[in-house]
Amino acid sequence: MAPGVGGLQLTSLAAASDSDDLEDVRLLDSYDEVDAGARRIQVTVTGMTCAACSNSVESALKSLDGVISASVALLQNKADVVFNSALLKDEDIKNAIEDAGFEADILPESSTVGKMPHGTLVGQFTIGGMTCAACVNSVEGILRKLPGVKRAVVALATSSGEVEYDSSVISKDDIVNAIEDSGFDASFLQSNEQDKIILGVVGVYSVIDGQVLEGIISSIKGVRQFHFDQISGELDVLFDPEVLSSRSLVDEIQGGSNGKFKLHVRSPYMRMTSKGVEEISTIFRRFISSLFLSVPLFFVKVVCPHIPFMYSLLLRRCGPFLMSDWLKWALVSLIQFVIGKCFYIAAGRALRNGSTNMDVLVAVGTTASYVYSVCALLYGALTGFWSPTYFETSAMLITFVLLGKYLECLAKGKTSDAIKKLVELAPATALLVVKDKGGKCIDEREIDCLLVQPGDTLKVLPGAKIPTDGIVTWGSSYVNESMVTGESVPILKEVNAPVIGGTINFHGVLHVRASKVGSDTVLSQIISLVETAQMSKAPIQKFADYVASIFVPLVVSLALLTLLCWYIAGAIGAYPEEWLPENGNHFVFALMFSISVVVIACPCAVGLATPTAVMVATGVGANNGVLIKGGDALERAQRVKYVIFDKTGTLTQGKATVTTAKTFTGMERGEFLKLVASAEASSEHPLANAILAYARHFHFFDDLSADTGTENDAKTGWLFDISDFSALPGKGVQCFIDGKLILVGNRKLMAENGIHISTEVENFVVELEESAKTGILVAYNDILTGVLGIADPLKREASVVIEGLQKMGVTPVMVTGDNWRTARAVAKEVNISDVRAEVMPAGKADVVRSFQKDGSIVAMVGDGINDSPALAAADVGMAIGAGTDIAIEAADYVLMRNNLEDVITAIDLSRKTFSRIRLNYVFAMAYNVVAIPVAAGVFYPSLRIKLPPWVAGACMALSSVSVVCSSLLLKRYRRPRLTAILEIIVE
Repeated sequence: MAPGVGGLQLTSLAAASDSDDLEDVRLLDSYDEVDAGARRIQVTVTGMTCAACSNSVESALKSLDGVISASVALLQNKADVVFNSALLKDEDIKNAIEDAGFEADILPESSTVGKMPHGTLVGQFTIGGMTCAACVNSVEGILRKLPGVKRAVVALATSSGEVEYDSSVISKDDIVNAIEDSGFDASFLQSNEQDKIILGVVGVYSVIDGQVLEGIISSIKGVRQFHFDQISGELDVLFDPEVLSSRSLVDEIQGGSNGKFKLHVRSPYMRMTSKGVEEISTIFRRFISSLFLSVPLFFVKVVCPHIPFMYSLLLRRCGPFLMSDWLKWALVSLIQFVIGKCFYIAAGRALRNGSTNMDVLVAVGTTASYVYSVCALLYGALTGFWSPTYFETSAMLITFVLLGKYLECLAKGKTSDAIKKLVELAPATALLVVKDKGGKCIDEREIDCLLVQPGDTLKVLPGAKIPTDGIVTWGSSYVNESMVTGESVPILKEVNAPVIGGTINFHGVLHVRASKVGSDTVLSQIISLVETAQMSKAPIQKFADYVASIFVPLVVSLALLTLLCWYIAGAIGAYPEEWLPENGNHFVFALMFSISVVVIACPCAVGLATPTAVMVATGVGANNGVLIKGGDALERAQRVKYVIFDKTGTLTQGKATVTTAKTFTGMERGEFLKLVASAEASSEHPLANAILAYARHFHFFDDLSADTGTENDAKTGWLFDISDFSALPGKGVQCFIDGKLILVGNRKLMAENGIHISTEVENFVVELEESAKTGILVAYNDILTGVLGIADPLKREASVVIEGLQKMGVTPVMVTGDNWRTARAVAKEVNISDVRAEVMPAGKADVVRSFQKDGSIVAMVGDGINDSPALAAADVGMAIGAGTDIAIEAADYVLMRNNLEDVITAIDLSRKTFSRIRLNYVFAMAYNVVAIPVAAGVFYPSLRIKLPPWVAGACMALSSVSVVCSSLLLKRYRRPRLTAILEIIVE
């Protein structure tokens, strides 16, 4: 049952407005080319509350000598300034704003809004050979030191890196060379310049065919560089996108060969997947080879001594050594230096870059065992004193490490399934409708979906996937959009309806005009969001990286200390001779403990604990309609204390409808509605659309749900002509009709214009507000003429979600620009006790900050442009997927289904993920804490427990596998059932 009114806490802010939709939306100017010598910066400005404040800041900036242009965005609390860098410095801009009475902070260049500076590109690279967090730190350090590189992030779990760089200073080839010079494998994947295409070529069967293909490509204008691999049939082409389009390139190659060569575009994501499969195959082959060579060693040591004939052959002397010694040396040398060469290469590259990693530990441990065994044989041949050898230790160690790497790669491949599944949603081909100059269809041809261009008309057959985002130009059909919205009910698509690429057409044939292609499509942006999240690092991961960077040197030091302690203890007789192996000595005894410490203390598991869990969580979130932008967002969301909901469009359906229209002067209702509709026809406000629809329905009895738009209203001529129209943020609109002033808005607008509100009108408006409706007052020729009542129904799940959050220990808060009576009525319906009413758009961010003062983590849920400042100010911003692109850009979570239940899913998934991360660290750290003392022989004197080096290798491999498998358990995550959260027993 809803609580009584007395239980509500209502706060009215000074900067008040009566509708959170009647607001000024002022965005930063788009990026233009900046003249040489000029500099553009952006500054956060704190303390602005109204348009007068933003004007004050603009005036202060423009008064500076050297400022070329200045634009202040009130909603975003930012200033965009272009100035002459020879006359002014960044600090001068900041000081000018502070002298005007506001706080200012200069944003770093990487945080600026809009297009990137000219010449700045973001490139993605595949990086092979990384094995642990120390490798990641090494590659990131190398990249960040390169001239022209502004930002570099490397992800171990995806074996990839993202680099933001100035293309006028450094090229993508330079970046690849720098990574390869440091000892890792690297290749360029793609960049936001979209100047590279990867093509699969069919029809090249000989060297002559290859030469013909190269000749055709060389003759195409706009091609900068190309490489054809005849073995894989893969063609990489770099081209000038201003001269040549990807489709023109393909058409010219196929046309130049008279159709002999068939080309298809290969997705960079699928190419990266194939590289991952290739890496897994390579490791598996190495493991099988090592295992095949290790089996004879096992027979020589364990089985053959029980077979007299075989044992006698092995004991036969051949030169200075026994046959068994020669056999073990030959087999282990192959394992050590042929199969295990990869460890030496990786260790060498790590040491060359001043870092250490798992490969260093494996190389040190196996080399120590191998070198000692060889020295023991040579010493025996020279002196006749034969010490035991440990060749099998090196072989078993390499075999188990390769097994661990193979299982780890398999598990990591499972964590990246989300991107693979999303890529597979995209259709492979599209049916292009070819038209003549008159627009008549003359032909149809099949093309690759990645070659579709904006403006193309595409034919979509029943049962086919829609190739790209676009607008229906002909036909009607039902489309399944569940991949984006999560709603299984098909949606009717008719002419002018938008469609999303990758969704499935059910019954009818559609003609779709492509509006967004490539990286601009909804599906590509979802993939990009998931990929960015998987590239990001949670704060806890940065600590793990630091631990990994110092862990290996500490382990090597500990291993040396173990060697010295046991050797000195033996030399002074601190332990009995019986402890020594047969024919062994104190050094050999100490060396085995030391090798075990080196091998078992690898920090791989620590480095994988966070990124693997984050990867799985982002994939699971995407499958459940919750897009997560990074590990840091996950980390904050699991500690959320307050969730602030915007009212309109978030808690409510965002579909305002006029429910009441009453006049108070005797004016006919039709005339009254025509006056109001004429005034609102020039407004872009959602309430204006509702008023227009209602007035149109009253006059023409058309469908209230039909959105014909204001352009059609203007063409029909049924509205009055208006003049001097102006929208007044937070108040309403005003204009002149037949020379008489008409005002449409709230009480403040009426009061400022001296319009008297009678007791009858006031009581009527109060009645509307107390029933959760918004009252719109209309004055014409200085007389209050009538009132419109507008309602925006609550979403059906709103009340249950609010109660569910309260059960989870999260306090819900509602913020609205509406008056306090309407706010109180809505809050009563959804059982929210803390409300912030009459809040201006810019004030929503201040509401967020007020809850953050005590250090609490605050989430903001919103959908509109006006919510963007608050979404950015919140610790966790959650944008409803049906909202604007700007709101989505400012948020940390995107709720694709436009369903409030996903707020609970986002918080619950974050909590589950970090519980799993903590468990992963327990696995990783507990393993090291327990295993290192055992490997060092701490318990050997009392319990006679020791860990042979090959067992230590097996444990090291299993530690990484256990952590990755623990992360994979997150794939079993299921959305929380509200009945469980609310503890409702369903009979």
